[in-house]
Amino acid sequence: MSEYEIVTDESGVRLAPVPPSLITVTRVVYALHALSILIGVFTGASIATAFVFGWPSIIAVIINYVERSDVRGTYLDSHFSWQIRTFWYALLWIILVWLLGLLLAIFLIGFAIWIVGFVILGIWVCYRIIRGWMRLSDGLPMPM
Repeated sequence: MSEYEIVTDESGVRLAPVPPSLITVTRVVYALHALSILIGVFTGASIATAFVFGWPSIIAVIINYVERSDVRGTYLDSHFSWQIRTFWYALLWIILVWLLGLLLAIFLIGFAIWIVGFVILGIWVCYRIIRGWMRLSDGLPMPM
């Protein structure tokens, strides 16, 4: 009998057993990302910029890359991919919104693009972290 929790996906297929310590690491990574979001909410930074440039999220992504080989073949691998993609896509969108806003700042519409773009990006980041953490709590992998 395995000492690890047996997890199944939505269709009832058994997934590889996962040590509780790796589940804890995944929770810590979500918590670090959530801390960056909270820093963005309660400071002058936007959620998106605090998420990408804040130390908690940078530490979280480093943990993702360091521990990624340990979660291969488990449902946590999908969570690690979800977290990594959220970070890098947020960075990409920050750069695109910033550049587009800069180009259109001459016409004053660039300021609106910055505001709207960063608000939408902040909502997207919150959604990704909340959804991932909820599925982790339910013991479910993230859809690919």
